[in-house]
Amino acid sequence: MSDEKKERETGDVDEARRDLLKHIGIASVAGAVALTAGSADAEAAVFQEWFQKHYELMSEKEKQEAIARLETRYTEEFEKKTTVSDAPALPGVLFGYALNIQKCIGCRTCVHACVQENNQSRYDPEIQWIKVLKMEKGNFSFSEDALNKGYPESERMGDYGLQVGGNAYNSVGVSSETERYYEPEKVPENDSFYMPVQCHQCEKPPCVKVCPVRATFREPNGVVVIDYNWCIGCRMCQLACPYEARRFNWGQPNLPKEEMNPKTHYYGNRPRMRGVMEKCTFCLQRTREGRNPACLEACPVGARKFGNLLDPQSEIRQILATKKVFRYKEEFNTYPKFFYFMD
Repeated sequence: MSDEKKERETGDVDEARRDLLKHIGIASVAGAVALTAGSADAEAAVFQEWFQKHYELMSEKEKQEAIARLETRYTEEFEKKTTVSDAPALPGVLFGYALNIQKCIGCRTCVHACVQENNQSRYDPEIQWIKVLKMEKGNFSFSEDALNKGYPESERMGDYGLQVGGNAYNSVGVSSETERYYEPEKVPENDSFYMPVQCHQCEKPPCVKVCPVRATFREPNGVVVIDYNWCIGCRMCQLACPYEARRFNWGQPNLPKEEMNPKTHYYGNRPRMRGVMEKCTFCLQRTREGRNPACLEACPVGARKFGNLLDPQSEIRQILATKKVFRYKEEFNTYPKFFYFMD
């Protein structure tokens, strides 16, 4: 009987092979100890990050050590004092966002403010959590001359276009076709509407359901977050999101030192690494301190509103009660907390 077959049938492992595995294990541990001995060193901090637990499953001591490692590494890498907060979700708060699409002028000021606040990669890859869709106003004209220009042009039952009328193919209202990479000399353009899209912080987020390692999850205040150190980069969440709101770091992010925002949050705007997902978090580092998201403060026309959906007196609740409100892609039953409205 061969050694391999004997092992399968008896469960015994050859002593030599067992010793080899034992020695390999000892060598690995020794190497880890050697690398982590200088825990203040940035390279050692990176090594330790690879082997840390999911942040939510850490003890308080482990969380403090993880935060300290990140602050040490970021401070050294970007040459400025960097803080990493882990402020918890605010009690009694369910965050919601509302955007007035009648007011939006498509200037993308919100996009650039978000990039700067949330330490997004500036180039190669260029990452933006907010995309602004341009939609053109449809053609409301109908022509009497086209009445007999349908098809089939000739039919025993008539010559007027029995199957398709001559006024077909003219869009009515706002066209459903959108343009993301528009570059006009000035905005807003004539006969155009604009619709910014970002993470909708769904109450039933499909991205969370498909994540195989629970790296992304919904917090008590309704914001969906990502533990970047636990993410395996499988991109299942990106596939599941109907709003195309998640971004993947295909390459090492390029964040200039002088532009890096040093006030960060563990689940928010701390610098990410290659091979992980990222997305809008309603600016956790700001909103958990009672401030508004950066995109809202930057909007030059006041199209953006943010607040606590549990507070009947909040501005966002007043908007939901008095304005013409809709949810984007409501048919997917994700129950977004990002709303669009018109006056």
